[in-house]
Amino acid sequence: MPEVTSYQPGTPCWIDLMVPDQQAALDFYSGLFGWEGEIGPPETGGYATWTLRGKPVAGVMSAQSMGEEAPPPTVWTTYFCSADAQATSESISRAGGTVLMPVMDVMDLGRMLVAADPLGAVFGIWQPLGFTGAGLVNEPGTLIWNELNTTDREAASAFYAEALGVESTPVEGEGAEGYFELSVDGRTVGGLQPLREGMPPEVPPHWLVYFAVEDTDRLSAKVSAEGGTVLRPPYDMVAGRMSLVKDPQGAPFALIAPKPMG
Repeated sequence: MPEVTSYQPGTPCWIDLMVPDQQAALDFYSGLFGWEGEIGPPETGGYATWTLRGKPVAGVMSAQSMGEEAPPPTVWTTYFCSADAQATSESISRAGGTVLMPVMDVMDLGRMLVAADPLGAVFGIWQPLGFTGAGLVNEPGTLIWNELNTTDREAASAFYAEALGVESTPVEGEGAEGYFELSVDGRTVGGLQPLREGMPPEVPPHWLVYFAVEDTDRLSAKVSAEGGTVLRPPYDMVAGRMSLVKDPQGAPFALIAPKPMG
């Protein structure tokens, strides 16, 4: 089911990127994944939506400083679907999270907010009105997985269950020790794991996005050739062959060639 027309509340439904140089990001990811996109109109702050085969797959916006504050970090943000953004905002606060950007209307497309969980991992909420979110997923060149890397698994699990109705259960099997599956009403929507040992101490809890590819080694080499960084070279794991990379402006993401199902 690569094409998607609706999302259940609590399910990751959109991702976007904040970068210092929006055009450079448009060029890099379009070249990497075959996406199409251009800087948007002034009324949307220049927000651009990438498409693949005419379906929206991700967004990108130029990072803006607020007053004297530093511009936001260059990262991919995971957005969770909500039936009522205001109610979800209140739920996040009750559960111990922090609302960083209050609920706002995005024209007639939807309502959004940005928040952080109690451990500091930042995420977004999207209440769809005229815009559902990613229209294409789980195929080469699109989002396939959203993963929380955290310093306190139990606290994080409790927060997402209370705030978003997302449950976590341990994954059984060789090579899956310490990994948890996130689900909504029994349907898998992502993963959770402790921050890896050996990670630089400055790496905070975060949501990591995975893009499906056909050839992890080739795409990792392409990232490097285009000015990005390979943080963890391609390796085989339970779900497929993956690598961890950074784009030329410093945003981390993962590439994975998934194992065939069945």
